[in-house]
Amino acid sequence: MPSSTILTGQVLTFARSPFAGDPAGAAQLHEAVHISDGHIAGLGTLDTLRKTAPQAKVIHHPDALITAGFVDAHMHYPQTAIIASWGKRLIDWLNTYTFPEEMRFADPAYAAEIADRYMELALANGTTTMASYCTIHPASVTAFFEAAEARGMRALAGKTCMDRNAPEGLLDTAQSAYDDSRALLQTWHGRGRLDYIITPRFSPTSTPEQLDALGSLWAEHPDCLMQTHLSEQLDEIAWVRSLYPQARDYLDTYEAHGLLGARGLYGHAIHLEPREIDRLREAGGALVHCPTSNTFIGSGLFDMAARKADGLRVGLATDTGGGSSFSMLRTMAAAYEIGQLSGTALHPAQLLWLATAGSAETLYLGDKIGNLAPGMEADLVVLDLTSTPAIAQRHARADDIWEAVFPTIMMGDDRAIREVWVHGSRIATSPRS
Repeated sequence: MPSSTILTGQVLTFARSPFAGDPAGAAQLHEAVHISDGHIAGLGTLDTLRKTAPQAKVIHHPDALITAGFVDAHMHYPQTAIIASWGKRLIDWLNTYTFPEEMRFADPAYAAEIADRYMELALANGTTTMASYCTIHPASVTAFFEAAEARGMRALAGKTCMDRNAPEGLLDTAQSAYDDSRALLQTWHGRGRLDYIITPRFSPTSTPEQLDALGSLWAEHPDCLMQTHLSEQLDEIAWVRSLYPQARDYLDTYEAHGLLGARGLYGHAIHLEPREIDRLREAGGALVHCPTSNTFIGSGLFDMAARKADGLRVGLATDTGGGSSFSMLRTMAAAYEIGQLSGTALHPAQLLWLATAGSAETLYLGDKIGNLAPGMEADLVVLDLTSTPAIAQRHARADDIWEAVFPTIMMGDDRAIREVWVHGSRIATSPRS
């Protein structure tokens, strides 16, 4: 007999994007959600759901918001152990911290250790799906997917490909990048809740020949996603210009090699040229905003309001470990702060949507995760809206759900994660639950 549980509280769902029209009007609140056999079976009042599922176990969550599990659309699990390292900008960060740490992933046992550590940290912060860069080592991809599979998680990842401007121990070739990526794709793509992403790190660490090879692989497997970095820092853009003098702009270094498309994920994308914005919109590529990373390593301020007005799809991400937190709550708070500095105060509905449905849509998983609707996979997070005295005293004065949840977005941490459900199973709870 399938498992059956009803959760009560304030169950948040989205009928549309809160960036299209009144943000508050995009969301709906329900009294309860019914979970059965790993999926959402129904939403409504407790009485109504009890009539359809009289044997279901009922769990009450007063002073809580129940929402889809958080979706982290861009992160680097191999950087778990170096998160919050001091004082570097992008290129120095890679050379000083990232590359030495990624060298350690030649050891499959170390890769497995960090993959397990990362999954536990992510789940403790309410993240139930993530898209990760691995290292050049195929075993690093295997470790990540095995850790996700053991927990029943929906996850996406790919072998990071680099054939120049990195230490010798982190270089592959155009051919080995193609061969390794293809073999990993054939093993993992579409296996259970897992998907493979073709992953050139970024143009400075790939020769044109390697970008060509990965563009060919993507053309052969167009149902895959492709992820890379774009226009993160101004000195990075200058470096790209020196390496690709024939390119019209940074995006053209991907476009010329078959790496611009609707299933492309372009991390950061802070300093875009008008042509790049137009081509991304025409191609349907998605941007991924990484606000704690953008401030932590001094990259710049992503203009969310402008990019949404441009008609671009945008997701939200921690960018672990250039980002300074594993928490999507902290990431939402940083996105709000950057929005303020850019002249637009993002509504709480927009922040929650970015961290759930918006990110799921960039991953082409919006029909499976990121929202709570009948038939969707039951990945949920229960947010305690009174998790600390400071948050509780502000919550007590709230006049509506948005005033009630905003203090948790701005000040919440893993203490606010009362429960996490993955594919219909409760897998992590706070001591208070």
